[in-house]
Amino acid sequence: MSFTTAPETPVHMLWHAKTILWILIYGEALALLLALSPASVAESKWLSMFFFSIIIQWILLTTLATLYLLRHWLKQLATVHVAHLSVSLLLLSTLLSSQIVWHFFPALATSQGGHSTATLQALLIALTTGCLGLVTLYNHWRLQQLSLRTKQAELDALRARVDPHFLFNSLNTAVALVHTQPDEAEQVLLDLSDLFRAALSGNDLHLLKREIELTRSYLKIENLRLGERLRVDWNQPETLPHRQIPALTLQTLVENAVRHGIEKMPGGGTIKVQVSQDGRALRLRVSNAIPLRPAKPSPTGHQVGIAATKARVEAITGGEGGLLTFIENGQYVSEIVLPHRAHYPE
Repeated sequence: MSFTTAPETPVHMLWHAKTILWILIYGEALALLLALSPASVAESKWLSMFFFSIIIQWILLTTLATLYLLRHWLKQLATVHVAHLSVSLLLLSTLLSSQIVWHFFPALATSQGGHSTATLQALLIALTTGCLGLVTLYNHWRLQQLSLRTKQAELDALRARVDPHFLFNSLNTAVALVHTQPDEAEQVLLDLSDLFRAALSGNDLHLLKREIELTRSYLKIENLRLGERLRVDWNQPETLPHRQIPALTLQTLVENAVRHGIEKMPGGGTIKVQVSQDGRALRLRVSNAIPLRPAKPSPTGHQVGIAATKARVEAITGGEGGLLTFIENGQYVSEIVLPHRAHYPE
């Protein structure tokens, strides 16, 4: 599953609010240019711009409305055929609109050299601006696709990255338990395989309940290794929200707390995990005491884990969610915020 919600084809971008807004602004810019041109016959440039604005926006909106009505059929066409159809509809709308204008305002056509000449000029303007607009839209779509694919590849590489520190420690723990506690050793390997299966599955989202199960599995492994040095305080509602969340995000925050907090403290410490929600968002908070002498972070440690999680949350939620990190009352706090209104890819 891809984390992106980008349009599959350039024509899908036409239904985005930002695209429609830019098309309308583009139309207003064209109206201004026509009003300022020497060929404008109106005594007032502002009146001329108002007149051109109404005509141009009408042409653009009727073309967009027609394309929207045909959107399901357009999915079956190649991009180049959609472009040809879009230009054809724009020209047809321009032709019909210009005939209506010439009918009610014949003086406008006469001032441009006659009915035929005025119509030809309108069609040439529509053809030129329409082609430029389509090229601009297509190039923007291509750049967006390339950017998203690059980011997806980077995030996939970070997500699939196997932390040798955790892997070796887990295997050593299992080996140490094989003879004395074979059942515990088996459980360590099962929990480890469960975690790696989730990390390598390619699924960007899963239920909050599943995320908590994986986080608890991780903590069970670390608890066997660290013993009483690792204490966990869970604070979660009895009935968990039935929510999809980015996979292995809470687990990453807990792992960060273990590696850069608990492991660095001789007496260990307590990791507090809080799951809560209000009217605006679901919040996943992890906090731990800060070591008196923080060790220099490793290349695969704090920065990579937090940065990758932050990027994934923002990407999957379309920028509406986020990851906050701060120090509060001597505790290092990481908090994932997932707004209820955030759009998640299907």
